[in-house]
Amino acid sequence: MTQDVYAPSQETTEGRVYSVTGGDWDSLITEIGQTKEERVVVNMGPQHPSTHGVLRLVLELEGETVTEVRAGIGYLHTGIEKNTEYRTWTQGVTFVTRMDYLAPIFNETAYCLSVEKLLGITNDIPERASVIRVLMMELNRISSHMVALGTGALELGALSPMIFAFREREKVLDLFEMISGLRMNMAYVRPGGVAQDLPTGAVKKIRETVAELRHNFKDNEKLLIGNTIWMKRTQGIGYLDLAGCTTLGITGPVLRSTGLPWDLRKTQPYCGYENYEFDVITTDTCDVYGRFLIRMQELEQSLRIIEQACDKLDNLVGQPVMVADKKIAWPSQLSVGSDGMGNSLEHIREIMGTSMEALIHHFKLVTEGFHVPAGQAYSVVESPRGETGVHLVSDGGTKPYRVHFREPSFNNLQSISAMCEGSMIADVVAAVASIDPVMGGVDR
Repeated sequence: MTQDVYAPSQETTEGRVYSVTGGDWDSLITEIGQTKEERVVVNMGPQHPSTHGVLRLVLELEGETVTEVRAGIGYLHTGIEKNTEYRTWTQGVTFVTRMDYLAPIFNETAYCLSVEKLLGITNDIPERASVIRVLMMELNRISSHMVALGTGALELGALSPMIFAFREREKVLDLFEMISGLRMNMAYVRPGGVAQDLPTGAVKKIRETVAELRHNFKDNEKLLIGNTIWMKRTQGIGYLDLAGCTTLGITGPVLRSTGLPWDLRKTQPYCGYENYEFDVITTDTCDVYGRFLIRMQELEQSLRIIEQACDKLDNLVGQPVMVADKKIAWPSQLSVGSDGMGNSLEHIREIMGTSMEALIHHFKLVTEGFHVPAGQAYSVVESPRGETGVHLVSDGGTKPYRVHFREPSFNNLQSISAMCEGSMIADVVAAVASIDPVMGGVDR
């Protein structure tokens, strides 16, 4: 009798091999538990704090040693990629910004870069708009790393780093609110540029915040770097070498902890990153401690880029932040009212008072959107968790035909089994925290 290739398991010289082809979790867990040894199958999640969202880990334990790990995803049911097919190209930004909710600017930028490729306007984006995008992305990288470092430390029993990290994150979110009116999910990056220019005095405020952040980041460094307890909980834990990373498609700090300096800002520059001076941070430890060090040191590199962006903005005062093509850009510069809501009276007066044609055109542009030539495009950016790519397909209409994201948390989560099997159950939390998964990006 021939072996059924779709059989749930098979015996090999190295033990039992499982082929998971979907199905019910209950039967899968029963299958995992059918081993001769005395082993226990337990759930970690889907509400465990280390998961930063709704991740379920099914652990098979022999004592306190993890013998098998299965990751269960899909608990958020967002349907963001599908929803964008029913919205205009500009409205799509408000959906994709909510995927990885800790790195919204990166989702928006990757999406808009692809839309701009399809429109053929990549080289027409005003320099000031590109500089603002870089500024916002690096601020966002800092706020995201603050969550990774703060929650990662908290999960291993360190309370103070969490307080310090979120204290600094608040400063960055205050800048986002000043610039865009929102602290998260801003939909600030738009096809053709950004939604609005920086408000008066923004660059000065950003420079002051950079100085504060640079000083305050030292608090966590003093607490954790070289701390004996921290080192014992992180060194040699969650080991994953370069071969494992490349096999699984792992990117970001997890990949750079193997010593490979792969950072798209250097290897495949976008938004003018080739014009900025910064270093790609790597370690060669391949463990939780190395990923922690990388995120800590990337904070300083982001501050360097932000300072350079501020210098560039000082030289670009008064320059446009949206493409000149009025078939894509809205006919008048939108701005937020003094109450932080809606459009300013100046904008309404300009639209309503200058010309009836401008009003009609604006109405059609906002309600129907602009047409994007048929074709497909792929763009990728270096987000805090790794490579965030977006594949867009257009059928020539005013809405996307297909939007699909290559989301780093989704790929990086594959490494949980490789990192954790054979380790202690207490180290699973550290390994998951070092991956820094955001389930909003996984279940998109």
